[in-house]
Amino acid sequence: MTFDLTPEQDQLRDAVRALGRRYGHGYFVEKAKAGEHTTELWAEAGRLGYLGVNIPTEYGGGGGGITELAIVCEELAAAGCPLLLLVVSPAIAATVLARHGTEEQRKRHLPGLADGSAKIVFAITEPEAGSNFHRLGTVARRDGDDWLLNGRKCYISGVDEAGHVLVVARTEDSSTGKLKPALFLVPTDAAGLTRSKLDMEIVSPENQFLLYLDDVRVPADALVGESLDAGLPALFAGLNPERITVAAMGAGTGRYAIERASEYTATRKVWGGRSIGSHQGVAHPLAHAAVQVELARLMIQKAATLYDAGRDLEAGVAGNMAKYAAGEAAALAVDTAVQALGGAGMTTEYGVATLLGAVRAGRIAPVSREMILNFVAQHVLGQDKSY
Repeated sequence: MTFDLTPEQDQLRDAVRALGRRYGHGYFVEKAKAGEHTTELWAEAGRLGYLGVNIPTEYGGGGGGITELAIVCEELAAAGCPLLLLVVSPAIAATVLARHGTEEQRKRHLPGLADGSAKIVFAITEPEAGSNFHRLGTVARRDGDDWLLNGRKCYISGVDEAGHVLVVARTEDSSTGKLKPALFLVPTDAAGLTRSKLDMEIVSPENQFLLYLDDVRVPADALVGESLDAGLPALFAGLNPERITVAAMGAGTGRYAIERASEYTATRKVWGGRSIGSHQGVAHPLAHAAVQVELARLMIQKAATLYDAGRDLEAGVAGNMAKYAAGEAAALAVDTAVQALGGAGMTTEYGVATLLGAVRAGRIAPVSREMILNFVAQHVLGQDKSY
């Protein structure tokens, strides 16, 4: 057992950290508040190969795994630039296509995902069903050689930045008559696909949308995989990387907040000549938050290692635990940093309160802490299913 990164992973961490710090949290907030996207950072990260670290080399990627992509997510977040579309496009979409797409789909889409020139977003959540794919109302049915998709999706990130959306729908199994999940690559400008922007109380350059699919026609080759049998494994192929990279982004955000607060408390002097950080009432909460973030990072590393080793069942448990731990740790770290900075913590200048909405959302999405506890109770503790 080793906790050391390989030399190549260390170099990746250092390089991504340097890139993130060149842009910094000020850039991130400025873009978000102007209603703009982090186009420059994304393009440079793609040009340097960071967006495609987990994509096979034959399609223009780095040939690494989710371990490497988690490093990219964490270090950009630790620099104050938590990019949600890293989770959606390289982690979910690229993994699904690399593992379950047809060869034509891989050749068509993966090179653009690797260099950042293309983005594919992910649409599973629905107003009534949430993320419960057993109750999804979006249905795809055959119409000649094409498919027609109808339904609604909500909280879909970055549709305005993407060329395609990976839609999770249900199709009828001709042998059983039952509905089963399937994934479709739908152009974001497809006829019948409309969107409505959701106003969110989160400082983020990435927008959230409601999607409406009204007889959206796509060709047969829009179906991910060689057949409908690819649907369920393709869906699950994207969920573990999603949880792991979301967790990495949360851990990086926690590190960023603790670093900002530590710099402030080590130099801020109010009572005599001592820094406020010398008082245990200030130092201990920050130290506690730092411990929680580091524990989350260990679980993220374990989950990514298991996933890259092909141990999907174990990675599912570890990935959920990592997401839970990082969500709690990030929320604690940002809240503690705000408290340590006092009034300064609520200003845009000091750059921690701007993360409050995002880390609170991290305890809800992409899977809530309560559903993770249900998962652990059932699959680790052997309890009866409670939902």
